[in-house]
Amino acid sequence: MKPKIWLSSPHMSGSEINYIHQAFESNWIAPLGPNVDLFEEKLQNFLGNRHQVGVLSSGTAAIHLALILLDVKKDDEVICQSKTFSASANPIVYQGATPIFIDSEKETWNLCPELLETAIKDRLKQGKRPKAIIAVHLYGMPYKINEIHNIAKTYEIPVIEDSAEALGSSYNNQKCGTFGDIGVLSFNGNKIITTSGGGALVTLSKSIKEKAVFLATQARDKDIAYLHSHIGYNYRMSNVLAGIGVGQMEVLEKRVASRRLNFKLYKYHLSDINDLFFLPEPKNSFSNRWLSCILTKSKQQKEDIINLLEKENIESRPLWKPMHQQPVFKHHPRYLNGVSDSLFERGICLPSGSNLNQEQIERVVMVIKKYYRL
Repeated sequence: MKPKIWLSSPHMSGSEINYIHQAFESNWIAPLGPNVDLFEEKLQNFLGNRHQVGVLSSGTAAIHLALILLDVKKDDEVICQSKTFSASANPIVYQGATPIFIDSEKETWNLCPELLETAIKDRLKQGKRPKAIIAVHLYGMPYKINEIHNIAKTYEIPVIEDSAEALGSSYNNQKCGTFGDIGVLSFNGNKIITTSGGGALVTLSKSIKEKAVFLATQARDKDIAYLHSHIGYNYRMSNVLAGIGVGQMEVLEKRVASRRLNFKLYKYHLSDINDLFFLPEPKNSFSNRWLSCILTKSKQQKEDIINLLEKENIESRPLWKPMHQQPVFKHHPRYLNGVSDSLFERGICLPSGSNLNQEQIERVVMVIKKYYRL
């Protein structure tokens, strides 16, 4: 059998081990320590220094804390992009709130501004004001920043900016993760950079960061006794994993460049196939191209190509199944236009890791080209 080509595998630089050794040598094997501080500092510098960053155990934890910090409670409503991974929506339910799912637009595959405003007006008409909006930069492509945030500002609804897939992406030269009232990053094993598992909360407010860190470390009050006046969570990142993150930050821009090159090569080799479509970057947008995605002409073509790639020991995936199609969310309100359903029906995520080589890209391309020659 041919060697496995993974969808998006971790890519170490080699320097990560030095920070891990430091953690062991200093016995900082805890959810705090110098690597945590340094990782946060490096992220803050990358995002533009004005922002405060708290590193956590996952991006999901960051979304959950963002909802808590925005006072989302039982029976509240939170608007959420339907075309996303379930981690964007699950924390809404953790709070006992109701997710309101909004479909995508075709230009970025992200939250549709027109449907967003329609949904807000409809919820208000029913006497329900949404407490927050969760907008996602899907596959690293920035959502329609100006339109979404202008609507949010008009109706005075805070935005949780889910940048789990978009570290290194930007809009008008401003880094994704810094547009929302609270931003969210992920360092899961398949992301642009990884800490094995991990995430971060991003905010302009030092007090919000401090409160997030407080809640993430079991909400223990400053008292010699184990005093707790709030419900807390075990959401802080360990000093060991933060060491991996510090090393990964040293190569972040190289990783983004590699992923963008993957997309460029796929488009170059496959653009002559009329049945395939690639998502272009809208004006002023810069995508990290976390995953290189293609749209086929039909559901059958999508399934055929995924199966052929699997036979060649090449991992690929359908685009995210929309949340409104998920059994667990089947009874929740949704505002649809058919875009995300069509994307799921026809879309494929191709191998996109920054550690792919030319030979591996050519293997993927060869399978797809062979299919369209049949």
